[in-house]
Amino acid sequence: MRLSFGGRDSGCKNSLICFPEGLWDLGKGLLVTGLFAFFFYRSIWALPPMSLVGWFYLKNSARHRRRRGDRLLLLQFKECLQAVAASMRAGYAVENAFADSMADIRSMFGEGCAMEGELQLLRRGLSNNLPLETLLTEMGQRGGLEEMREFAEVFAIARRNGGSIPVIIDAACGSVNRRLAVEEEMETLLSARKLEQRVMNAMPFLIVWYVEAGNPGYFDMLYGNPAGIMLMTVCMAIYLAAYALSEWIFDKAFGGTRQEEREPMTE
Repeated sequence: MRLSFGGRDSGCKNSLICFPEGLWDLGKGLLVTGLFAFFFYRSIWALPPMSLVGWFYLKNSARHRRRRGDRLLLLQFKECLQAVAASMRAGYAVENAFADSMADIRSMFGEGCAMEGELQLLRRGLSNNLPLETLLTEMGQRGGLEEMREFAEVFAIARRNGGSIPVIIDAACGSVNRRLAVEEEMETLLSARKLEQRVMNAMPFLIVWYVEAGNPGYFDMLYGNPAGIMLMTVCMAIYLAAYALSEWIFDKAFGGTRQEEREPMTE
């Protein structure tokens, strides 16, 4: 398990627990561990094996956090390219345009945002006379976004072959805009389904709590004996399989959309 105290240089994006954001997820993971141990076994001895469920929940929360971070970074990258394009139309060289775009990013997203950190590294590299295409390639590798890596590759080819940099930047902005628009539309369409998923995830626990509150001891026969333990283990496996299936469906929906919307930046 990898821990991080935040910041882009600390590798927070790829960490399982990212302080301070991950503290809330860690607390929920511990709560899930205790809930599963009590609900399915009502035994303190079930806590160690149920910690595996909490770990998977924590890992899933980190995956969702990375997805939100990727989307925000992509939005910041788009705004950076638009600022660069505007500066180049005003007569700036492309290196100076990238360096000056940091002020626009800071004003729009605040100090300490991911793209500001990337642009600080880029400005530092330019001051050390490193080629811009090399710095953009490194930025794409750190960011982990396909759009950033693809832009860096196309930009490097254009610089070597004398291509039109403004055209490439405009094409990259258009590609990112299309992806963000489609993802926003998908979020809107799936928001009701996500709410239904959360309700269905909580429903088994609420039903058992309701029955137990009205009939104390109604489920006692399911605990403390081999047959009950086996039955509850099967029920837990079915519940976890249904949860994993719902997560897989949502992932496929977003993943398929990204593949369909991906277009070359050199069009």
